[in-house]
Amino acid sequence: MAASGGAVRCQRIGCDAMFTDEDNAEGSCRYHDSGPIFHDGMKEWSCCKQRSHDFSLFLAIPGCKTGKHTTEKPVTNIVSANTRKPVPVQSPAQNKNSVDSCSRCRQGFFCSDHGSQGRPSKPSVVIETTDTEKSPAPVKKKVGINEPQTCRNKGCGKTFKEKDNHETACEYHPGPAVFHDRLRGWKCCDIHVKEFDEFLSIPPCTKGWHNADAA
Repeated sequence: MAASGGAVRCQRIGCDAMFTDEDNAEGSCRYHDSGPIFHDGMKEWSCCKQRSHDFSLFLAIPGCKTGKHTTEKPVTNIVSANTRKPVPVQSPAQNKNSVDSCSRCRQGFFCSDHGSQGRPSKPSVVIETTDTEKSPAPVKKKVGINEPQTCRNKGCGKTFKEKDNHETACEYHPGPAVFHDRLRGWKCCDIHVKEFDEFLSIPPCTKGWHNADAA
């Protein structure tokens, strides 16, 4: 209420008028019933959503409510859109349980929720082996010089004895064999035929040693 004997200033937000009890009729006060919001240079009244970048123009926005003037200051909060929600502080036991249930932490990824780098992965163990520790090469079968063997070179297939083997004893195709669009042939000598019997009868193009262990 206004003090007797003189005019007083209205305390409602957005009014700031001088009044007395005699001229304080219902509807004589125009005001904002909730506080302002400040965000990125923008000023806004939260009650009516009226806004302005200029502070003087913002204060000049007329109130959105009407009533009687009052000398009682309203309780309002200035709302900032930049306020951050408080992060609850967890106890070590609670944090451990939340980390265990978090898929990102379990897989070792960084997790902003728990401020962790995830669980460290076990270091991989690399066992280095020296040449002496490597698996030994398979030992070739020892055969007698008079023991018959079958040559495995492509296109040969003859039976031979090691005592008769020499650098021109075998006639073969170093290969590989080519089968494409009904044609059969050898890439080494670039001969291709249509029939399989003709393919088998293509004469070898290379001479060398007989080999019973050819791949």
